[in-house]
Amino acid sequence: MDNGESSYQRYLSGDDQGLVEIIRDFKDGLILFLNGFTHNIITAEELCEDTFVKLAVKKPAFAGHSSFKTFLYAIARNTALDWKRTHKEHTSIYDAGELESGERSLEDTYLREEQRIAVHRALDKLKPDYRQVLWLTYFEELSNKETAEVMKKSVHSVETLAYRARNALKKQLEKEGFIYENV
Repeated sequence: MDNGESSYQRYLSGDDQGLVEIIRDFKDGLILFLNGFTHNIITAEELCEDTFVKLAVKKPAFAGHSSFKTFLYAIARNTALDWKRTHKEHTSIYDAGELESGERSLEDTYLREEQRIAVHRALDKLKPDYRQVLWLTYFEELSNKETAEVMKKSVHSVETLAYRARNALKKQLEKEGFIYENV
C-alpha cells in the first residue's frame, strides 16, 4: 500500500474515486487524531471533513518527501491548530475504539477495557505535545521522521519528546495505581 499517494495522484488527474478512497482509508484515524485537539468527537469529525475539503479544493502539492499519510496528518494538524486559535479551548485526547478480538474470555476483555480506559485517562493528563507524539507513534504507527514532519519538529526533538512522554505516561499511570507489565 502506498498510503494513498496513488489515489491522490489519480484524484489530481481527474478521477474523483481517488478522493473517495483516501477518505475511506484515512477518515477514522484522522477523526481520532483530531479528537485529541478538540476533546469532542463531533468537532473532530468536522475538522476531518475540513481536512478533506482542503485536500479536494486547494489540491496541495504532494512532493513525496514523506509518506502520503504524513502529508495528510500534517494538513489535519494545521486544521486543528487553526481551530484551536479561534476556539481557545483546553485540549484533551483520544477516544479510541475497541481493538479486541472476540476470542478473549469475558473477564480478559473486561480487564483489557479497564486498562485501555486507564491509559487514555492518563494520556488525557499529559501535555499536548506528549499526547500527540505518543498517539502518532504508537496508535498511528508513524516513524519518528514522519511524526517530526507532522509536528513540525526535528527527528531528535521527537525522539526526546517521545522518551519524556513515555516516562510521563508511566509516572501518571503509577500515580493512579495502574499495574502494568510494559509501558
